[in-house]
Amino acid sequence: MNVHYHLLINPAAGSGNASKTAEKMIQMLDQNDYTYTPYYTEQAGDEKEIVTRLAQLLSSWSIDYHETEEPFHLLVVIGGDGTLHEVVNQFFTLDLNLPVSYIPAGSGNDFARGIGLSRDPEQAFRQITQADKPQKINVLLYEEKIKAEQGLVINNLGIGLDALIVATTNASASKKWLNKYKLGSISYMFYLLKALFSQKTFPVLVEVNGQTLEFKHSFLCVTTNIPYFGGGVPIAPMADPKKEMLDLVMIEKPNLLAILHLLVQLAQKKHTKNKHYQHFASSKIRIVSIIPQHGQADGETMGERSYDLFLSTSSQYIWYKE
Repeated sequence: MNVHYHLLINPAAGSGNASKTAEKMIQMLDQNDYTYTPYYTEQAGDEKEIVTRLAQLLSSWSIDYHETEEPFHLLVVIGGDGTLHEVVNQFFTLDLNLPVSYIPAGSGNDFARGIGLSRDPEQAFRQITQADKPQKINVLLYEEKIKAEQGLVINNLGIGLDALIVATTNASASKKWLNKYKLGSISYMFYLLKALFSQKTFPVLVEVNGQTLEFKHSFLCVTTNIPYFGGGVPIAPMADPKKEMLDLVMIEKPNLLAILHLLVQLAQKKHTKNKHYQHFASSKIRIVSIIPQHGQADGETMGERSYDLFLSTSSQYIWYKE
């Protein structure tokens, strides 16, 4: 199949690692005579402008492209999960049903890890070129009633501990230094330990599977479609991005010692047996948090505020071969 690759590059992703990754990818594309066009973001929000500009050029998926010399125009995102989040949400805003591909070059790269896409750029590109059709991946569709927001989430949406960690980590100088040496996930773990002492419990109301549940001492509230967050932490190992299902993890904080014990179990991948860990699976979930808390979506901060969230399933086609 004749493919024209449109490279949307966020050079700032991974504290600059994406820029180096893009250079290597372009060199490889040149050496192998691939047809491509690069587009670079310069500031936050440029992803939306680039996607809008390419909207009429990019190809929707059709098996007919196997039988024609007409080029298939495929968007390839080179950046972090936050970059891919912006692209997919612009598709959603423009009501476009287009496949997209991805070269992970961020700090955590949990989306690639979750769908079985290599975090090695060259291997990831081989998975893209070897594919003859896109894969349907489950994503989260959210509506936040208080601020009248809606959008898609490719990884997870969290309130509480994980969001506080994201807010603190993204603002830290150490993240940039650690990303330089490909140790970005270590910054997440460092601020996780710090957040354990600063995150206070908060009440959450959850509507799931026909039940209304009240959690008075919530510490972590995360809805996900992949097993990982925070650069490889398997918070929901049962999650499967190929199933049209949402996984909700609730953790209440009884005391610091119990939470530290849970972290040890998390490192051993035995945390799902902890009595303070609760998991729910459903196609629709409502989460209400009245007391202002930090929120995050795909590692991007949503602000410290109250939330009234309705979450359901949607889908996005990702071009790669497992």
